[in-house]
Amino acid sequence: MNDKILSAGTATTDITPPIGSVINGDFFPHRAQAVMDPLYAKAIVLQSGSIRLALVMVDICSLTYEFLDPVKQQIEAATGIEARHQLIAATHIHSGGTVTGIFLSEVDATYSAALAAALVQVVTAACAHLTPCQVAYGSAMVPEHVVCRRYHMKSGFVPFDPFGNGSDTVVTNPFGNEDKITARAGATDPELAFLAIRSLEGTWLAVLANYSLHYVGDFSRELISADYFGHFARCLKEQLGAGSDFVALMSNGTSGNVNIWDFLSPGRYPGGAFEKSKLIGTALATRITECIPQLEWETAAALAIETTLFEWPVRKPAAAELEMAQEWLREAQFDTDKHPGPQQVKQIYAREQLLLAAEPDHCPVYLQAIRIGSGRISALPGEFFAETGLWLKERFSSTPYFTICLANGNIGYVPPPHEMEAGGYETWRCRTSKLEAGAEPEIRTRLEQLYKKI
Repeated sequence: MNDKILSAGTATTDITPPIGSVINGDFFPHRAQAVMDPLYAKAIVLQSGSIRLALVMVDICSLTYEFLDPVKQQIEAATGIEARHQLIAATHIHSGGTVTGIFLSEVDATYSAALAAALVQVVTAACAHLTPCQVAYGSAMVPEHVVCRRYHMKSGFVPFDPFGNGSDTVVTNPFGNEDKITARAGATDPELAFLAIRSLEGTWLAVLANYSLHYVGDFSRELISADYFGHFARCLKEQLGAGSDFVALMSNGTSGNVNIWDFLSPGRYPGGAFEKSKLIGTALATRITECIPQLEWETAAALAIETTLFEWPVRKPAAAELEMAQEWLREAQFDTDKHPGPQQVKQIYAREQLLLAAEPDHCPVYLQAIRIGSGRISALPGEFFAETGLWLKERFSSTPYFTICLANGNIGYVPPPHEMEAGGYETWRCRTSKLEAGAEPEIRTRLEQLYKKI
């Protein structure tokens, strides 16, 4: 069997939650009042020799180990694709169903069961459509839509934090304090990288893109939408003139410190609902379409996958901090119809301390290193800063490379050590920012070690 002859199959399945479902990703849960555009789970299955790889993007905020582990076992039983050869990632929309408890949102058991079945179904369907293919990697720089959301502030400014420490030296999304900003506090990754796949006859099969931008969310929190990820997919399919089997997937890169709210130039985007999402999705699709004539296609492309699983200590609250959290919660009354003020944010984080104290002392960290032909793709299970992605791209600069985040689980924000010291929202201790300092450089090192094997 020739281990460089590559085949690909694609599939898409609708995972739109029903009206009334819980939408998470905010401090408070929201209830879906309308569906503006459908949500999907999209799969690419690649086979080279005896190796099969499943790449799945899911229109959802977050996926956990606890949810994905049994799903991967079911996919392996149904398709033969080993669990370690499955990359299942969240696009990180904040306008979809919930299988993860985030702040005051709880797991939606009914939707979780439906999504689990859908993921098994979509990978199984992709396996049924394998056809010989060719692949190509492309890249374009699109810096205008990635903004560092962390800012240095003027001397004397005392930023809010939910623990009352007053020790943060950066502020994330400084709403109402724009006049106190002195400079942005971090790098962004401007690259739009992608893997293109088509049949040997030239029929479009898939494009897996990667951009380090958080969700846009320029619409009501009670609406179901695939955000700019969905606009990108629809626009790219139209621009390429692709058929019904074509799948466009946008993956979330290293965007933990990045969003689209520019506090130094707030008027540069249209303000209507969905206008920014459409503008950005269309712009990214257009840039890929412009790259297509320059692509160099590979008709022989071997697969290689290496994984590692290790544990990292969790930042646990001390006894005195737990006692204070319990005191703050005695008077807590969460009004989910209003935007939370400082007192409610303090109480929400107090609740997080109690929940975090009940979790295990160590958190599993699962990493994937994948090689498809001449290119490499890493899968990281959390929200990483652009600095991490840029460092990895520099280390692997001899070949096409990109990092898919929120993949195979979610260990929360993983800031570089100096960003942990600077503080800010991404570092505030809770279930979505819980690892002890030092995790980020350890992950870099272990990922390098994985790539030495392939």
